[in-house]
Amino acid sequence: MATHSDLANLIWQIADLLRGPYRPPQYERVMLPLVVLRRFDCVLADTKEKVLAEYERRANGKLQDEALDRILNKAAGHRFHNRSALDFQRLKGDPDNLNKHLVSYIKGFSGNVQRIFEYFEFENEIERMHDANILYLVIKEFCDVDLHPLKVTNQDMGLVFENLIRRFNELANETAGDHFTPREVITLMTDLLFLDADDLLSKPGIAMRMLDPACGTGGMLAGAQKYMRDHHADATLYVYGQDYNKRAFATAASDMLIKEVDHNGGGENVQFGDSFLDDKFAGQTFDYFIANPPFGVDWKKQQKDIIRRHEKASKDSPWRAGLPRVNDGSLLFLQHMISKFEVVDPQKQKYGSRAAIVFSGSPLFTGGAGGGESEIRRWIIERDMLEAIVALPEQMFYNTGIGTYIWIVTNRKAKERKGKIQLVDARETWIQMRRSQGDKRRKIGEGPARDGDERADEPDQIADIVRLYGRFQANEKSKIFNNQDFGYTRVTVERALKLRYQMTVEDKARFLDAAPHLLDDIQIIDQSLGREAQFDWNAVWASVEKLLKKRGSRWKAAEEKLFRTVFTAKDAKGAAVKKGVGFEADAELRDFENVPLKEDIEAYFKREVLPHVPDAWLDRSKDKVGYEINFNRHFYKFTPPRKLAEIDADLKKAEDEILRLLREVTE
Repeated sequence: MATHSDLANLIWQIADLLRGPYRPPQYERVMLPLVVLRRFDCVLADTKEKVLAEYERRANGKLQDEALDRILNKAAGHRFHNRSALDFQRLKGDPDNLNKHLVSYIKGFSGNVQRIFEYFEFENEIERMHDANILYLVIKEFCDVDLHPLKVTNQDMGLVFENLIRRFNELANETAGDHFTPREVITLMTDLLFLDADDLLSKPGIAMRMLDPACGTGGMLAGAQKYMRDHHADATLYVYGQDYNKRAFATAASDMLIKEVDHNGGGENVQFGDSFLDDKFAGQTFDYFIANPPFGVDWKKQQKDIIRRHEKASKDSPWRAGLPRVNDGSLLFLQHMISKFEVVDPQKQKYGSRAAIVFSGSPLFTGGAGGGESEIRRWIIERDMLEAIVALPEQMFYNTGIGTYIWIVTNRKAKERKGKIQLVDARETWIQMRRSQGDKRRKIGEGPARDGDERADEPDQIADIVRLYGRFQANEKSKIFNNQDFGYTRVTVERALKLRYQMTVEDKARFLDAAPHLLDDIQIIDQSLGREAQFDWNAVWASVEKLLKKRGSRWKAAEEKLFRTVFTAKDAKGAAVKKGVGFEADAELRDFENVPLKEDIEAYFKREVLPHVPDAWLDRSKDKVGYEINFNRHFYKFTPPRKLAEIDADLKKAEDEILRLLREVTE
């Protein structure tokens, strides 16, 4: 019997027939839908006649499509059926009209399968192949691929499809830059997600639910299923996903139907739509979450609805915490996931939730105290939900070379992790790829013979990272912090405004241009105070007020402000301007200090600020609490500069080489 790898290779070879009309990155547009069709054709073969007979008996126009689908699905014995008299073998009988027959065959499927092929936009590809005279050749080759369940189990068929999805995605990512998660990253995420869950997942009859709100082609959900097959075969993991990319959704939905995954409670496992605007799993909770949302995704289109959700959210909802900048909605996916966390109540068999999500570096530190990103981080950390962050190597993804991070967020931390956050530095844990794929030039070693591949010389770096994580010990690659270590108070440091007063002819004319009716008052002030510079504004204004009172003049607030604006300038020699019981702050000298939460603010101010600016004071009414995770700071290693003698020697060597080369040219 052929292995799933053999089958994947056979189908991969058929793709060569597309060369010419299609470029290799476009092969998946044809091959993935055809694999789905051929598998369904083989699966439905045994009950084909029964379905056709039932359809003939029921096709009287009185039944609604959904009701008819349910009846025919039952006759087929699956979650889908095909009521067309055609199958793959019969399709070969009329090569000249194969394109029309193939479209008719697809329209004979139940509604769930038809929707998938609409999102595949497969009719366009049928016509394209027909016009290029390759449609018959491709269908003929697929007829020889036996995917009957007696030959290929659901599990093996799922592995075949996963293998092809990965290969085609990697091929497309070399040129298209699509957002696809490398296999080793998925493996690492699932290993971390299910770490220390052996007791829970070993409970008799245990069933868990997982959601990926940005599931793409379903690679992460497939990775989670593989983990369960390998480690907890008796446990059940129901997986669900949503995505708004048509082809990606169609691929993921096909994968679920191919595997005939139990959807547990109605509806389809994978749904099409925007998770923020059209949440197909609204009101539901899940035990596990996994996601790799697009980096720096813009959410202007969803802004109005998301802001409304933020404003109406309850106090304990993650949506109430804050909103990120509109040009980077990565954290919205995490808020979406947390809003669906299960509560912790073991008596009701509710064990809380765990989430693994891939981010760029931006969500770690962007946004100052009081800003949206900071408030989201604050909400998560102050509720003791951030378990760990793992920094991955650069050049790991197909569409970007930037550094990335896996966040593990949960409301069921292990006892020893409560109140703690672990940072794991895996940035140097990688091997060079034999062949680059887009921006991906590195990978984390998976060890030999994972998934049937031969990699005898590849180190198992995934296991190394998981062990480092699981030991929960401080060392050069793993740091353990208290939650509050990432928080700080942003305090406002004020310094007194100091003004120099002086009336000049030019300034006097400027003032009177704006307020000519105050000519007499200005003349008196000019005569009384003179034209010399004075450095105590408080004394100057007191004298002005006396003169005006004596004259019986009353200036408006705007006129008083105009006088000060025109006739004063900032001067370090001046006396501090009094305002009420204190001094007026100079906005241009205003500064800010980020004081760690674990430090006393007043003590910090006396130690770090007053020695340098003795006239400063704190305006505590403007305090803001912020949270940021500066990964580089915590793993910074000081590299001492080279000795001057070594640098001089290298320069001398370079000079000598330059002179030698010049002599060769001139002599």
